[in-house]
Amino acid sequence: MAEIHDQFDTILILDFGSQYSHLITRRCREHNVYAELMPCTQKLKDLNWKPKGIILSGSPYSVYDDDAPHVDPEVFNLGVPILGICYGLQEMAWQLKGEVTKCDHREYGFAKIQVSKIGTEGQNSSVDALFQGLGDEMEVWMSHGDQLSAIPPDFHVIGRTKTAPFAALAHNTKPFYGIQFHPEVTHSPRGKEVIGRFILNICSCKTNWTMQEFIGKEIQRIKDICGPRGRVIGAVSGGVDSTVAAKLMHEAIGDRFHAIMVDNGVLRLNEATQVNTMLNKDLGVNLTVVDASSLFLSRLEGVEDPEQKRKIIGNTFINVFEEEAAKLEAEAEEEEKSGAASKGKIEWLLQGTLYPDVIESISFKGPSATIKTHHNVGGLLKDMKLKLIEPLRELFKDEVRALGRLLSIPAPLVQRHPFPGPGLAIRILGVVTREQVKILQQADNIYIEEIRNAGLYDQISQAFAVLLPVKAVGVMGDKRTYEQVIALRAVQSEDFMTADWFVFPSDVLRRISSRITNEVAGVNRVTYDISSKPPGTVEWL
Repeated sequence: MAEIHDQFDTILILDFGSQYSHLITRRCREHNVYAELMPCTQKLKDLNWKPKGIILSGSPYSVYDDDAPHVDPEVFNLGVPILGICYGLQEMAWQLKGEVTKCDHREYGFAKIQVSKIGTEGQNSSVDALFQGLGDEMEVWMSHGDQLSAIPPDFHVIGRTKTAPFAALAHNTKPFYGIQFHPEVTHSPRGKEVIGRFILNICSCKTNWTMQEFIGKEIQRIKDICGPRGRVIGAVSGGVDSTVAAKLMHEAIGDRFHAIMVDNGVLRLNEATQVNTMLNKDLGVNLTVVDASSLFLSRLEGVEDPEQKRKIIGNTFINVFEEEAAKLEAEAEEEEKSGAASKGKIEWLLQGTLYPDVIESISFKGPSATIKTHHNVGGLLKDMKLKLIEPLRELFKDEVRALGRLLSIPAPLVQRHPFPGPGLAIRILGVVTREQVKILQQADNIYIEEIRNAGLYDQISQAFAVLLPVKAVGVMGDKRTYEQVIALRAVQSEDFMTADWFVFPSDVLRRISSRITNEVAGVNRVTYDISSKPPGTVEWL
């Protein structure tokens, strides 16, 4: 069975804990080159594939600290090109007998890097390929407290700034490069080109990482994994990830994939009906919808703490999903016994895991601090004895959307904003009741409808309404009211690690507010959240 590294040239990115590491991966893929992020502690002998090139990321550490992370020295003996970025440059220098010292002051922000002339006497022009065609000077983004005080033997300088005389290095004979700045961030205007020079010109990677190439290979891989009779079950929510994963499975094995949607009572307005129509009737996916709303809402009764809500919903989901899966397994066993038109046993569980989920769990420091628990079905695996299949595991969100378009999933769904697993329960600040859910469903539906009507939906990364646990005085029909408050949230973000609030035209906000207060019983006031991330998060809970 062909693995992804057999099919696509791969750049290995070794992560030393930088907040920008995932961006290096994205920049490589934007050049249609497959890139994979691994912890810097990865031992090369444990890899069963060879990268076309290696990039060493930045880090909050200093290479001379006792607890500083260090790369496997065999990296420099692998015979592939290497690019060190910021800490990665310092690590390369540290390993190859250069010197790194603390700066007089931390350098954070824009800088001008002067590029050494190509073909300077005494230098081999080929080793300066990193900056070829980019001019004599570039604006770049710096973020470091250490820098080189002496370069390693057999290296020469190919770029410098006023405060960093060794801002970019190249080896005299080997394809080793190091840069003190961060080319992966948008603040380095030509940074993507620098990365392109490395992966395309120096590593000679093929530019065949496209969803058009991926889709056929992945469908065949799924067929190989499942065999002619293996069956797969999976949970779907109606979101982009689960829908694309479900459609991909259906394309690969047809009705041997069975999707289950659990209506937990805190979905968006008419969500279950719409998902059933879209997946079952429009896309041909074998789907069962289970109405468990009463069970979920009864378990949420009186609960206000958001973490408790998440755990209740997650645990209840597992209970319901297991019950439905057991029914399907019993049916499969009866088919096996009868031998008549048997579809085979259920062997696999589909999960819509994306690459950012994988990245979050592979840091050499361990998973990041918990801001909020993420809802998933990981707890199913041990009890159900099913094998996991994750066809989207290597993909970023934008790649999943591109894949969805190739699978002929309607554009409004492909571009749909993210929706949390616990649903509206964490957008109701306070206790969750059917009445509160109804209020928020109606307000959220109006909000999204007006955003679409204004042609703004695709400019926004995520938009939603929140029902606040407070009441305010209002005047409606010349009468005093004392009713609830809706807060609106809309953000723009590339990766949701940071986000800025969306600037609406005032007439759109006015129309949204007017409709909500007039059409949603129990609401007399609407506010708009203008907090960025950080310091806030995208969701309120």
